[in-house]
Amino acid sequence: MLQILYGRNAVLEALRANRRRCTNITIAEGVHERGSAEAILALAAERGVPVKRVPRGQLDDLGPINHQGVAGQFESYPYVDLSEILGVSRDTGEPPFLLLLDSLQDPQNLGTLLRTAEVVGVHGVVIPRHRAAEITPAVSNASAGAVEHLHIAQVTNLVRAMEELKEAGVWIVGVENLPEAEDYHAARLNMPLALVIGSEGHGLGHLVRERCDLWIKLPMKGKIQSLNAAVAGSIVLYEGWRQRQGAR
Repeated sequence: MLQILYGRNAVLEALRANRRRCTNITIAEGVHERGSAEAILALAAERGVPVKRVPRGQLDDLGPINHQGVAGQFESYPYVDLSEILGVSRDTGEPPFLLLLDSLQDPQNLGTLLRTAEVVGVHGVVIPRHRAAEITPAVSNASAGAVEHLHIAQVTNLVRAMEELKEAGVWIVGVENLPEAEDYHAARLNMPLALVIGSEGHGLGHLVRERCDLWIKLPMKGKIQSLNAAVAGSIVLYEGWRQRQGAR
């Protein structure tokens, strides 16, 4: 199935990663051929991808999106198996570092988390197949194209995936504001690690919470005792990355 990616970063990173075939690129008339637009055109020429110029209104017809004058038609997102993610870790010689998302439904939050995950070098991401956001063009755009460089597994049963990771020696750490949870900066996060982030409104599901080896929380001083899932997840991802720098 084909998807239309939009936005310069999303299209450029999909071309750079070269993990899914591009059938054509559309650029609005008047877009200057410099910066990311120039890079897109160069890669399209290198790969033999047809490029067409259209009135900007034709791209506006895609919907209320920030297309930045660029769109591209690509094959659907190439999900991987969980075993492939563990293989990436083995190939790098690093202890596994994964992000698991429990029923996250907002494309913007998902894209933000995936962008952070790529920046800090996670080996892979696991998302549920049902009742959760998928890797759509909106998510690709929100991630600034980071999804194109990530190994993402879409699983039918997240709890079963957690059990498989445990069997592989990976510690499952849930991010949840529980009384027994450790402050994130005091917890040890440099071991083989899978961080689990819950949904926007409900946090971790009951069965997912039960399967965690430990929980961590973010201390809060203000009157609003909650953080956006993408913000909380990004903070703990960076802490995990920071601690792992000394584990090599």
